[in-house]
Amino acid sequence: MSNRGRLLVLGIVACLTVPARADEKLAGIACRSVHLGYPAPPGTAFTVEVTAQESAEGTYFMACGWNHGYFGMQEQGHGKKVVLFSVWDPGKGDDPNAVKAEDRVKLLYNDPKVRVGRFGGEGTGGQSFFDYDWKVGTPYRFLVTSAPDGDRTAYSGYFYVPEENAWKHLVTFSTITKDHTLRGYYSFIEDFKRDRVSLTKPRVATFGNGWVLTDGGQWEALTKARFTADSNPATNINAASDGNRFTLATGGKTSNSDAKLKSTLTLAGEDRTPPTDLPVKTPDDAPEK
Repeated sequence: MSNRGRLLVLGIVACLTVPARADEKLAGIACRSVHLGYPAPPGTAFTVEVTAQESAEGTYFMACGWNHGYFGMQEQGHGKKVVLFSVWDPGKGDDPNAVKAEDRVKLLYNDPKVRVGRFGGEGTGGQSFFDYDWKVGTPYRFLVTSAPDGDRTAYSGYFYVPEENAWKHLVTFSTITKDHTLRGYYSFIEDFKRDRVSLTKPRVATFGNGWVLTDGGQWEALTKARFTADSNPATNINAASDGNRFTLATGGKTSNSDAKLKSTLTLAGEDRTPPTDLPVKTPDDAPEK
């Protein structure tokens, strides 16, 4: 995520839109960032499936964003691809070393194959990388859960590895919060290479099979999404829905031929069944007394 990432999130969390500020300087330099904001109640689990249709170096396909972090996959460069999960410290500073030890994101768990560190420049917090050679055209599933951890909330990131037919628990970070629920759900596509050439490369992905487990214990399908973008003035962006999945596109020869900015896209809501293979406990999982 770019150094405007925290502003982007605050805008979506507040009103499912993004404030038009800070990005005019990217005109002619980078693809415009495009987002989907999902209206849904506070929850304890959030899952989305993303399929990259067209990618390029310096692309972040972010599947599960919420008010305290974000989770998705990146094509970084020179063939390197990763799954990225990050959680913010409380506060608004950008220097990770200036945050008091007791206020920092804490690492509670990480898979041995996951690299963990801290980040700054876009707020500060804990960040993790799972080296994974994801493929264009293949659907990938992401899951975020939340749980109380004293005056903190523990956020866990799970990634479904198709080759293993299993969910992998990548990492759990804990951060100081006012409540223990997930809020402000969103997805996006971002060009973070920003070398002028990058804006000529199209980036396209579909997002679907989205669900939130509400704090009341009910699964709610994400069948609506508001299409927004940053204030880069580029017009080669688009969003659409086909009844089952949302599509976001930016860069290259993309034409805004479908949804207009700030419009709400809708999927068919009938006959949707929550996934049953998620590593999440619900009230229905409780043993009978």
